[in-house]
Amino acid sequence: MSEAVREDAVILETRALEKRFGGVSAIAGVDFALRRGELRCLIGPNGAGKSTFFKMLTAQIRPSKGQVLFDGRDISRAHPHEISRLGIGIKNQVPDVYDGITVDENLWLAAHLRHGARAARAKVDETLERLELGDIRWQLLGALAHGQRQWVEFGMVMALEPEVILLDEPTAGMSIEETNRTAALIREVNRTTTIVVVEHDMQFIRQIADIVTVFHQGRILAEDTMARIQANQAVREVYLGTSGLA
Repeated sequence: MSEAVREDAVILETRALEKRFGGVSAIAGVDFALRRGELRCLIGPNGAGKSTFFKMLTAQIRPSKGQVLFDGRDISRAHPHEISRLGIGIKNQVPDVYDGITVDENLWLAAHLRHGARAARAKVDETLERLELGDIRWQLLGALAHGQRQWVEFGMVMALEPEVILLDEPTAGMSIEETNRTAALIREVNRTTTIVVVEHDMQFIRQIADIVTVFHQGRILAEDTMARIQANQAVREVYLGTSGLA
């Protein structure tokens, strides 16, 4: 990252963020701050609110109250395509790729959206090299294994050169080997890009986490390093029982 930019500057934050569905409060006044260069993991038991929170960060759901700020700009009422143009890349749990064309073509379409036709080819080459996907470059998406499809979509997000990447359960359905490679890819991308990961797999979280934010009943219960989160008794009691963070 540029030395002119403070790496500890807040790039994405929420202020008193709330979301109600009828009489149910899914998110209850959450203040959250993500610093430039971080790799933040969001965890919590089922129904804790982390998925709703993620969808508000990505403009898939609008908050009932409060603000979402990106680099100081209020994006609480923005649409997904608008926050993408601002510099937020999103990878949802279900891959959003085109099965009938090749890996190369999928990446080129994504790169073309941000960089134009002339620069897109160089960006595709760079992304393929960085994610080590050159061996499947000319294969059709529909013929790939689940993990490979996930990596291609990750590459499509990277090709947009976002400042922040938000990942929703990136290892869902992956084998142990695929999960380990995904962890390595995320650490590599985090060298230049701020990342938020929502994930259930605690073994995977331990491989990548810098700071972990734990949600419970629509609020942030704890926020700390993974080692301290694992030792936090309150977290252990709510997160899948006392053995859930072992």
